[in-house]
Amino acid sequence: KVLIDVPCSELAEELGQSQTKTQVLQDTLQQVLDRREEERQSRQVLELYLQALKNEDTILSKAAESEAVPREEMDVVDTGTSSTDAAAKTALSDHILTALKEKPAPELCLDSRDLELVLKEDVQALALALRWDVQKAEALQQACDQELSKRLQQVQTLHSLRNASKGKKSLP
Repeated sequence: KVLIDVPCSELAEELGQSQTKTQVLQDTLQQVLDRREEERQSRQVLELYLQALKNEDTILSKAAESEAVPREEMDVVDTGTSSTDAAAKTALSDHILTALKEKPAPELCLDSRDLELVLKEDVQALALALRWDVQKAEALQQACDQELSKRLQQVQTLHSLRNASKGKKSLP
């Protein structure tokens, strides 16, 4: 990076090379840096894809387990607590609530499944559970929705790339 930032004429003088050769060197170095950045971004997309696959498998296995176990109908007894307070306590786990309260950008710290839980939560119940006002809870849900959409778009891009690469492999 330092060699790229140095003016070409100064670098050529230090190396004892022509400016043309020095410019080619700087261009090559920039291409290497660009390729490394693309590789880093590709690894991030792959990691997100693998995480999404793992989450999808977990969700599918939990759904299969819940269908296999017969559920008994239960009577609900009024314990005197409000339903919004109970919903706020039971729908989101303690680690989600802690991340929402303490992290400056909690939507970046939560996995996709947790983001979905935050989005499904009633705004009033979320605000009550976090002891925030409704506007702040709405802003949090919007940030979570944007992050989830971004992750979904990255996974869809990866699927498109995989499908495109499969098509190229099958060509003679």
